Amino acid sequence: MNAPIRPMPIPIGLLAELTHRCPLRCPYCSNPMALDRRSSELETEDWKRVFGEAAALGVLHVHLSGGEPTARADIAELTAHCAKVGLYTNLITSGVGQASARLPALFDAGLDHVQLSVQGAGQATGDLIGGLAGAHAAKLAFAAEVVRLGLPLTVNAVIHRGNIHEVEAIIALAVAMQAKRLEIAHTQYYGWAYANRAALMPTRAEADASVAVVEAARERLKGTLVIDLVLPDYYGLYPKPCSGGWARRSLNVTPSGKVLPCHAAESIPGLEFWSVREHDLAEIWRSSPAFTAFRGTDWMPEPCHSCERRERDWGGCRCQAMALVGDAAATDPACSKSPHHARMVALATAESVDPNPPPYIYRRIGGTAAEPRQGEPVA
Repeated sequence: MNAPIRPMPIPIGLLAELTHRCPLRCPYCSNPMALDRRSSELETEDWKRVFGEAAALGVLHVHLSGGEPTARADIAELTAHCAKVGLYTNLITSGVGQASARLPALFDAGLDHVQLSVQGAGQATGDLIGGLAGAHAAKLAFAAEVVRLGLPLTVNAVIHRGNIHEVEAIIALAVAMQAKRLEIAHTQYYGWAYANRAALMPTRAEADASVAVVEAARERLKGTLVIDLVLPDYYGLYPKPCSGGWARRSLNVTPSGKVLPCHAAESIPGLEFWSVREHDLAEIWRSSPAFTAFRGTDWMPEPCHSCERRERDWGGCRCQAMALVGDAAATDPACSKSPHHARMVALATAESVDPNPPPYIYRRIGGTAAEPRQGEPVA
């Protein structure tokens, strides 16, 4: 009997990386090490066309991201166009730089939601991790204005060795900000975070304690604050589905117009990424070599191909397999069924207990002479 033909999945979300410019220099940033410069960014009309094509394809919401999206002078115009074509807009912002100055125009343009990053619970931690003096205070003022305008606010905190001791205080901060939702997201080690892994990796005990704090707060704050939790891969048993499954639910457009199945996909050598400068979004979604490479389950090796979780985890993270195993088609080492899982945990353990972690390599356009290689595979 022939296997049933599965319908082509329809994307529901678009991550629009409008620019890689950002006043913060976070060492865990998921942007690629080679950042797109301003001169290579898509023009306003290009982005408008992309948003129209996204709506026609079936996308429901667009995340206006970066870098810092409010670094673009046309951010309100782009937001208004998204509203015009029926896309729900979520501004993913640092709350610094031009964010406060441009918020009123964004509100008038029909912005639907704001997601604000915080690097710590207070000024000392927040400014140190963000690499910018005064950033934390600017975030508090920005959040207050978001709430005053009546926009729903989500606070996002990426958790690592430098702030994991502040999880309880970060939850309290989100309540004080009158956020509707809080994302406690343990660092995912791609891009700049991979280069800084030894400086960012918490111990397993710290990770477990932070999870317990979140679970207790979820119960305590029911009806006040919704808390989402992204668990740490390096201490997990099963992998997370990459963006809901490779090329199944979402797509990313980079500042220069490349379309990716996930934000870190360019770290996989040999993949061919089509650009919105030469192809429309629907064609890219259906036929781009990068999108078809790991879509579905046919590409999976064992033990993934026969695993009962294959259409739940969708093979986990291809970029993580590439970084740690040297093979993008390998079983994600975050999975306990991977032959490389124990080495991944051992690597995390060794880095997390180092009493003298290396200093941060701060994100910046052009990289840095101190930038390490992406590292050797664990296998």
